[in-house]
Amino acid sequence: MTVHLHEEDIPANLFVPGVDIAVDTETMGLITPRDRLCLVQLSDGGPDEHLVRFAPDSDYAAPNLRALLADPARVKLFHFARFDLAAISHYLEVTAAPVYCTKIASRLVRTYTDRHGLKELVRELLGQDISKAQQSSDWGGPVLSDAQKDYAASDVRYLHAMRNELDVRLAREGRTELAQACFQFLPWRAELDLAGWPEVDIFAHA
Repeated sequence: MTVHLHEEDIPANLFVPGVDIAVDTETMGLITPRDRLCLVQLSDGGPDEHLVRFAPDSDYAAPNLRALLADPARVKLFHFARFDLAAISHYLEVTAAPVYCTKIASRLVRTYTDRHGLKELVRELLGQDISKAQQSSDWGGPVLSDAQKDYAASDVRYLHAMRNELDVRLAREGRTELAQACFQFLPWRAELDLAGWPEVDIFAHA
């Protein structure tokens, strides 16, 4: 298990064509237009994870990363895709679709709990424990600590295995099509966030 750090882009042909990719982002904060994208994490479900770091003066050109994220032949796996999709759209100017979101899937099948964080899901579905100690961290600094790199990698390390478990439950509860419809809407939910409707339910009557 190795965590690879890349600056500004990934190497060409880093992943086998057609393989689904787990994706996460780290930013300077939670307001996308204000808080710059610092890191993109990637995994193909294998033993290694790849981190792409962007400098404060980055132009976010990243042609190989952009092509990977925009590849329609690859499902991009996220946990809380809405936030990551907005950051990717705003800074990398691509739509990372098609999408699978483990948090949405969890909310549709784990209706016996209101705990849908990554740590809780990994523990229940896979019997693994992950640390969230670096969740609030300075991702824009000149050097990433080993603890930061391991935390960032853990955010994508388990998503493929979690999808497999969640798909079984979605099928069992008859909610696979509903989940897929939600996933397809997520890029547009992210665009609504960026356009000024982050907390407004435009479908509500009032």
